Amino acid sequence: MAGRSVLVAGAGVSGRSAARALNALGASVTLVDDGAVAEPGVHSAADAAAAVSGHALVVTSPGWRPGNALAAAAESAGVPVWGDVELAWRCDRAQVYGPARRWLAVTGTNGKTTTTSMLHSILQAAGVPSAACGNIGLPILDALAAERRVDVLAVELSSFQLHWAPSVVPDAAVVLNIAEDHLDWHGGMDAYTHAKAQVLRGRVAVVGLDDPVAAGLRGVSTAGRTVGFRLGPPAPGELGVRDGVLVDCAFAARGSEDPVVLVAADRIVPGGAAGVLDALAAAALARAAGVGRDAVAAGLEAHTVGPHRAALVATVGGVEYVDDSKATNPHAALASIAGRRSVVWIAGGLLKGASVDDLVAAVAPRLAGVVLMGRDRAVIADALSRHAPDVPVTEVLAREDDEVIGSSNPSRAGTGSVVTGPPAADSDVMDVVVSAAAGYARAGDTVLLAPAAASMDMFRDYADRGDRFAAAVTRLHPGG
Repeated sequence: MAGRSVLVAGAGVSGRSAARALNALGASVTLVDDGAVAEPGVHSAADAAAAVSGHALVVTSPGWRPGNALAAAAESAGVPVWGDVELAWRCDRAQVYGPARRWLAVTGTNGKTTTTSMLHSILQAAGVPSAACGNIGLPILDALAAERRVDVLAVELSSFQLHWAPSVVPDAAVVLNIAEDHLDWHGGMDAYTHAKAQVLRGRVAVVGLDDPVAAGLRGVSTAGRTVGFRLGPPAPGELGVRDGVLVDCAFAARGSEDPVVLVAADRIVPGGAAGVLDALAAAALARAAGVGRDAVAAGLEAHTVGPHRAALVATVGGVEYVDDSKATNPHAALASIAGRRSVVWIAGGLLKGASVDDLVAAVAPRLAGVVLMGRDRAVIADALSRHAPDVPVTEVLAREDDEVIGSSNPSRAGTGSVVTGPPAADSDVMDVVVSAAAGYARAGDTVLLAPAAASMDMFRDYADRGDRFAAAVTRLHPGG
């Protein structure tokens, strides 16, 4: 890269990380973005597309879709396009930052961050110098360049990142599950599944056997060895749960046929089926890397839940208010609702092409009420009309600069209500949402923010959505 001219597309966290790495390598970097450019040193992507032929490489941030104008211009000009993960992989393989690291990769529709943080906790318990990086928040390039060297990377990889990283071959990798998500970005389920399956070609591949799509990837894995994990008792070559204990029947000592007892399922946080499955996946990757059972147990027992992942905000009058803003697709929302008896469900946002009919049909008996918000709330309202016609529904329309975002859904006019918010300049639309949800709730219910959709139509990101939910709960019930 020394002396070469490189375009970096995207001025966010990953783009700036790539720019720093390239500058350190001696490249001449031009940072571009597709939004309004009001910042020194950041250029227009449209202008860059017209001059892309003068560059040796384009490094794109993961959110930039295939076929965007800059990528199309680069392809036409014969300029390669890498993601920041691809750049990190090539730098690591070239030993830019010292001897190459071992990559343990985690992907799937849901549970990636929890599994990655569990894996990192296990590696720490084993005394392995490691970092949790990638889609979990810390760019891989920053982890590689850190002053304190790490030998193992616990890498969370999204389908976006994998699309732009065709060379990455992790030492061991897991596909947790695959459900409809990001179909608008990938163009369909086949392309989305293909992006996830790319990780299954290293030394060890791990797949979730309780998920039919992920389990089907055993047939396409090109890894040296493919193992699975399930909630039930494991067969040889699998991890699973037997008599309430996580056990390993895949990585026992050479010559031993006895399962390796890892940890009691009731020691896993978060609890429930989803948490246990994530723990099994993390244990499988750790065991594939040679970590002993004691460190697996210690790491899983030490693990705590991150923010916005089924976090209890408050309990008021016997009603629990729970922030699961990270449930950004129907598959995650189903897991969040399924373990609860009676739920006032707060949902809506950007569905990204996913269907919600199966979700609504499955959770209908548990719903005490529903509050909908966001651009695609009408899609969920229509599904509720078909599968839960007796459940009361409120749709909240947000105002921005006195302009109503969206409109009411006439099909629900006889069975629900429409509220426009926020009601005052110093209030938040989430105040209206939480107030409506509280109106449906009775002692023993859970008011659950599990939107089944992305957040960027109304909020900065899922964390902002969760924070504003928690703040609205506090304002509605001062003191908790």
